[in-house]
Amino acid sequence: MNYLKKFGPAGGKGAALLAGLGFFGYGVQQSLFTVDGGHRGIMFNRIGGVSPDIFAEGLHVRIPWFQYPIIYDIRSRPRKITSPTGSKDLQTINITVRVLSRPEVAVLPELYRTLGTDYDERVLPSIVNEVLKAVVAKFNASQLITQRQQVSLLIRKNLMDRARDFHIVVDDVSITDLTFSQVYASAVEA
Repeated sequence: MNYLKKFGPAGGKGAALLAGLGFFGYGVQQSLFTVDGGHRGIMFNRIGGVSPDIFAEGLHVRIPWFQYPIIYDIRSRPRKITSPTGSKDLQTINITVRVLSRPEVAVLPELYRTLGTDYDERVLPSIVNEVLKAVVAKFNASQLITQRQQVSLLIRKNLMDRARDFHIVVDDVSITDLTFSQVYASAVEA
């Protein structure tokens, strides 16, 4: 029993040292963040809000609790959007497009302030729908088939212009599916 009492005070110092090292390691771990390849980061400060700085790939330092990073994927991501539209000759057409888009890197802090991290889910469906309805209404049903390349280019140009207003870069737009109403399809077959 006396043998154990000899090591009692030293054991308390060792536990305190170990706890101190644990807190120090936790503090260092919480002070660092990594931005992966193909991503960019911005910093939100609890006192000053979103900072204008954009963090490139790599290891960065932050102040724990006061700052936290917001990471954006800046690689092009595909999104399929389907829209029922009307043609010039009043035929109902279901058109599906695949849009490759990414955020504009230089304005990520502004994009976060206005739209958040889910910018593409908030903006793309509505502007794609708007552009598709405007473009398809210029062509009749038979022209949509025969002039598919021209329709696709016009959709791409208009969508790129419209997405630029929201700081979204549209890399590519392609028509993946074009279906007509049953009435039109049966009239063509007859």
